[in-house]
Amino acid sequence: MTTTPIDQAQARLDALHAEDPRRVEVDGASQPQELWHAGRMSAWLERLDPEAPELVQLAVHNQHLKRWEVPRSDYEEGRIGYLTWRRDQGKRAGQLAAEVMRACGYSDADADEVARMIRKQGLGRDPGTQAVEDCACLVFLENYFADFSRQVDHDHLIRIVQMTWKKMSPAAHQLALGLPMSDEARAIVEEALG
Repeated sequence: MTTTPIDQAQARLDALHAEDPRRVEVDGASQPQELWHAGRMSAWLERLDPEAPELVQLAVHNQHLKRWEVPRSDYEEGRIGYLTWRRDQGKRAGQLAAEVMRACGYSDADADEVARMIRKQGLGRDPGTQAVEDCACLVFLENYFADFSRQVDHDHLIRIVQMTWKKMSPAAHQLALGLPMSDEARAIVEEALG
């Protein structure tokens, strides 16, 4: 059976996602956290842009590639440490995804384009980069926001919601507003956006 380059690349990249030793329970079954996260990213892209080009699909699905190998705790506390860790993770994931793509027959230009989107270069100007950011924000709001909101003080949480919202496109805003939320989470969002 012949497979397309995207099928080959995605299978190899999902095999890397599946190496994540961290596990999540989904519908009573345990699966690698990063593989689950990649699936949520792709599910949001399907809702955001069902006709997304394959390079955007690859960038969105592989934004967190092998992220567990460089934990946040390896960097200093605070905003600068977080931003440095996130930048380094984007470079690393982009490089790994590009290597796999080249091995599956993609051109250097296509592999470099996916790496650029994963690094989030061109945010706010480039539709592919914006799709990566939109999906990341939607996955955060859908799956992590409630727990995160219990760990961060109120004023800091309001700023995080405002910064997250600012990075999202109008289409992602509409999807986010349709998410089911607890009364507490909805109140925080409404305050942040008010």
